[in-house]
Amino acid sequence: MKVQSIKYLGLAAALASLMSAGASPARAADPAPVSVGLIAPMSGIYARPGQVMRMGAEMAVKDINDQGGIKALGGARLKLVVVDSGDTTEKAKSAAQRMVADYPDLVAGTGAYLSSFTLAVTEVTERAKLPMLTLSYSDQITSRGFKYIFQTSATAGRQADIALPMILDLAEKASGKRPKTVAILTDNTAASLSSVKAMKDGLLAKNKLELVVDETFTPPLSDASSLIQRVRSRRPDLVFFLPTVISDAKLILEKMNETNVHIPVISFGIAIAEPDVLNTVSPQLINGVMSAVANWGAKGQEALIKRMKDEYKEPWMTQNGISTYGDMWIVKAALEKAGKADRESVAQAMHALDEGKTPYFPGGELKFDEAGHRVGATLTVIQWQNGVPVTVFPEDVAMAKPIWPGKK
Repeated sequence: MKVQSIKYLGLAAALASLMSAGASPARAADPAPVSVGLIAPMSGIYARPGQVMRMGAEMAVKDINDQGGIKALGGARLKLVVVDSGDTTEKAKSAAQRMVADYPDLVAGTGAYLSSFTLAVTEVTERAKLPMLTLSYSDQITSRGFKYIFQTSATAGRQADIALPMILDLAEKASGKRPKTVAILTDNTAASLSSVKAMKDGLLAKNKLELVVDETFTPPLSDASSLIQRVRSRRPDLVFFLPTVISDAKLILEKMNETNVHIPVISFGIAIAEPDVLNTVSPQLINGVMSAVANWGAKGQEALIKRMKDEYKEPWMTQNGISTYGDMWIVKAALEKAGKADRESVAQAMHALDEGKTPYFPGGELKFDEAGHRVGATLTVIQWQNGVPVTVFPEDVAMAKPIWPGKK
């Protein structure tokens, strides 16, 4: 028995040795994963949008890896590195400094939600020569001469230029009267101020609109009474409302309703269309409110929207989800073109991309100009209808027809 046991043990050891020897070359051949960063608010008052950005990135990384990874790198898988930017510009800058120090193998990144955060973060990533994609709107982002920043959205000024004529035409068609006077209620974040600057610097005059109320506030608002009283006293035809915090949208809409100020509200940005709005604002109160945003779930993306609902329990696909999903595919395209997993090669490849129409961003192409702005980028107009903010423009990807706010 003893001899037989030793014999079996010897065979087992030999077999284990052969299996180990056979497995080693396969493991050695597996390419190292390629790290891509997401820096966005995961804590504080902007945590919800940041978490949705993470959802979009995770979905894309899974899809890319499931479809074979980066083929030019032997099937290398993407690895997502998430960094919390916090909820202030100072925290965002510190987070960026930690990111480039702690993760030197990052080949690209995306973020950072608010334009003010993105401006601070990209000062750091530019010095580290880390290519950064962003949806943030501010015109300043791609006007600083940076070589490693890539802006997928239409800038704030461009969005206002596109949106104003369309909204005025819609108003005239639906109500029989073209608006002549407007109020602007804006917070003092970078993207909001960029939109307002564009309007004041000529867009309002170009569209024959008179500005009768002009108010800027610091988020979060504690009381909207004085703002709405000014709107109530001047009775403009439209209110352009530019918040970045959900609580501000709630306060403004509730105060307008409370004081019987029934004026169509047009927003820029997604604070007014976040799912959390329905926790405090009734669907009836917000019905008809429109907003111009850089991106949104649209026709052709139904499968992604369903996955967002099923996997993350999100009721709809905001710009943060769909755009960050698209960013991961841009990184993949750049890596395939570069054939190298290093920052400089990826940045050069992004500048050289010419992929035609992209399915994840409205208008234009998957191509960047010298400044890093996506060529031909346009916007999406969304509108609250029956408790859901749906895409109503551009028409080719609209999921519903627009209605004029307040029209019965």
